[in-house]
Amino acid sequence: MSPPYEVVLVRPEIAGNTGNIGRACMALGCRLHLVHPLGYVISDANLKRAGMDYWQHLDLVQHADLRAWMASVADEAPVYLLSTKGAAHWASAEVPAGATLVFGNEGHGLPPEVHARWAGRERRIPMDARARSLNLSSTVSLVLGSLLF
Repeated sequence: MSPPYEVVLVRPEIAGNTGNIGRACMALGCRLHLVHPLGYVISDANLKRAGMDYWQHLDLVQHADLRAWMASVADEAPVYLLSTKGAAHWASAEVPAGATLVFGNEGHGLPPEVHARWAGRERRIPMDARARSLNLSSTVSLVLGSLLF
């Protein structure tokens, strides 16, 4: 069976966030893609504490680097970037089942080449102007929850 959504974390930096996201993806049937380099090692204790006990059940794909991941995505694939740089409200997108949801890392967001390839596919979650951003694992959970429930 195909996963309802593909979740991509580009160069994630915080093990606990990845663990929580992995746990959510496993529980909700989504495939998780990790684009290296990671800011931690997969066996990191924080990753284990946040979701590693579910890790063996997770549909996980790891990509050696950004170039390898981008090459694996077909040009016609429905790809949406979750970014504070997005002009469109997240809910304005009609996201088809099986779409790829791309999230940048905690410190730098998405690299310019990702924005360039999928220009116009950036979506943002509206928030108070005093907030720089939401926590990555909270953002992924919010987006998946809005799509699945």
